[in-house]
Amino acid sequence: MPDLTGFPITRRWPATHPDRLQLYSLPTPNGVKVSIMLEEIGLPYEPHTINFGKDDQNTPEFLSLNPNGKIPAIIDPDGPGGRPLGLFESGAILHYLAEKTGKLLPSDPARRWHTLQWVHFQMGGIGPMFGQVGFFHKFAGKDFPDKRPLERYVAEARRLLDVVEGRLTGRQWIMDDDYTIADIAMLGWVRNLIGFYGARDLVAFDELKHVPAWLARGLARPAVQRGLEIPKRP
Repeated sequence: MPDLTGFPITRRWPATHPDRLQLYSLPTPNGVKVSIMLEEIGLPYEPHTINFGKDDQNTPEFLSLNPNGKIPAIIDPDGPGGRPLGLFESGAILHYLAEKTGKLLPSDPARRWHTLQWVHFQMGGIGPMFGQVGFFHKFAGKDFPDKRPLERYVAEARRLLDVVEGRLTGRQWIMDDDYTIADIAMLGWVRNLIGFYGARDLVAFDELKHVPAWLARGLARPAVQRGLEIPKRP
């Protein structure tokens, strides 16, 4: 049985099944990337809810695994060399799980790197920009009298959607007929932008053709439907 006692986070969130991958998360656009991935690849795991309302992400135990205080984070009891491995950053976790299992990342070197470039595109563009739209449209920023920040981030969000729209022209998925971690990285964010953030009209989402169809295909996948609800919100 793997020994996870060297990870302080397990003192606050004990592992009932220490032989399974431990997921510390919440179903946010970044959090669901990993739960969807785990559901898609069928790797056994144990989810732990990180309650933002209780500031769980800033406790010493959580910060011992992710000093940046963000979800998701994981401990793989069967890491490289058979030793437990802790990881944070959703993009790095997607990449790690794909490499570990040989799933959802093409084996062809060129296609592998093309997939990873789209994951980085999401991490560097879609996530930060869509998140700012959420802040200035739905959360505290909506009350700011100066609307230029909102206008700037809405314009950038639409530009990024146009990039994805162009990529999906003539394709089912970001990598042609292959559903990959590039799709998983983006699905939750696009869903959140037009759903929870309420920015569907702001970004003229329904003027797009390929992105809405891609989103519907992704959300229809059973593993995606399950992953969107894991872990359960407090």
